[in-house]
Amino acid sequence: MRMTRSWAVWLLLLWPVAAWAEDVPEPTPPASAPAKAWNYLTRLEATTLTFQPRAGVGADEGFVQVEPTFILDGGAEFGVNLGTPLRLRLWGGGEGAGLVRREDWDSLSDFGQVLRGLKLGAPNAPLAVWLGAMENYSLLSGHLVRRYSNRGNPDYHPAGGFLTGTLGPLYTEAFVSDLLGARLMGAEFSLDVEHVLFGKPREAARYTLALSAVHDWGKAGGRAPSATLAHLDTMAVVVVRPTYEVHLSAGWGGRPGEGGAWGAVAGAGLDIVTSTLDLVLRLEVRRQHGGFRQGFFGPDYELARFKAPGPEGVPLAEAPFPDGYSVFSEAEVGWDAVSYGGLYKHLKLSLGVEAFNWGRFDVDGRVAVQLFARSLEVALKGSGMGMGQPGARYLGATEVRWRFLGGKLYVMGTGGTLLFPEGEGSLRPSAFASVGLGVDNAR
Repeated sequence: MRMTRSWAVWLLLLWPVAAWAEDVPEPTPPASAPAKAWNYLTRLEATTLTFQPRAGVGADEGFVQVEPTFILDGGAEFGVNLGTPLRLRLWGGGEGAGLVRREDWDSLSDFGQVLRGLKLGAPNAPLAVWLGAMENYSLLSGHLVRRYSNRGNPDYHPAGGFLTGTLGPLYTEAFVSDLLGARLMGAEFSLDVEHVLFGKPREAARYTLALSAVHDWGKAGGRAPSATLAHLDTMAVVVVRPTYEVHLSAGWGGRPGEGGAWGAVAGAGLDIVTSTLDLVLRLEVRRQHGGFRQGFFGPDYELARFKAPGPEGVPLAEAPFPDGYSVFSEAEVGWDAVSYGGLYKHLKLSLGVEAFNWGRFDVDGRVAVQLFARSLEVALKGSGMGMGQPGARYLGATEVRWRFLGGKLYVMGTGGTLLFPEGEGSLRPSAFASVGLGVDNAR
């Protein structure tokens, strides 16, 4: 259950409700279920879209956005999702602005946005690959990379990917955040200790020792200081039942080459999977020292790499971080009232909260619900980084879709706030809003 849970990312965007709320895994079908036939989905959305900078910081920009999508689902071993929003200028942008929004296509990495998802290999295969947009991604233990999104910068649209492999007692996951640029990359190697000492166990990965390392080259998506972190973890599954399991974990990490930068963590987790409920709960106590912190590559990283939350106004790799303790908790919930087997759930919730003993709070969450026989979809997301301290950062967005005419046609509206990285480590605040129509063959 623990290993396959990381494969929630496999199904990101295969049947999208909201581009940032699609990280709930599809329940495994019963052994007696017939082989899944190949399915496809075509979708076209057209919306008006406005970027509204803060007063006095440049002219308003308005676009019509056309977003085609094609999805081919070949079951557990193959799937592909192609499509990208094309923003065509209606007004604003200043002198010399072109028809197509230039910032969406001004680097090689931006061409990765056409590939939203590609999976090769089943989740439990000895070797498998997933490529595309990364949203709410965690690298196995999650103590270095947790709840990370490679699309947090509105002007940077890379395609990332990860590879998983199993060889005897060794399970490995390696990832890159940008296939076309020198950016974030890392890996975690997890060793099944029981397998090594006593031979292949009846239940794999009950007692593991893991080593992870992550490096940011800082070159693509705008130049920023590089950073390297490493972490050592142990985990023991203490309770195993058909529908749930409980594990305990502990670990230690640091920043290679920087003396005195280290951290420690101890925690517990609960995983529950039933026909209607998929629940993940985590609770950890953490210690930070010398500028190291767990979850360094987190939900805010693509902005913090230019300017970290706080009054200093410096990149995260150079920002001071007080020595102290914190408590981190996380919940991932997927629930459906009718035991529906697809990604469309009545409720999808993801929430992470960290509280530090020196007065800082970080919150990141998203929720999507379906109402009125799945005709109405409402999704919300928000984050607050550095709350309780000067220079706190807040972002939020919402999306609503209402389906009619049998569900194939829908109206949609979105709105929220953005931060655009600019020169000299500054972030330009902005807001956006859109309304439009969409059509697909999802029903």
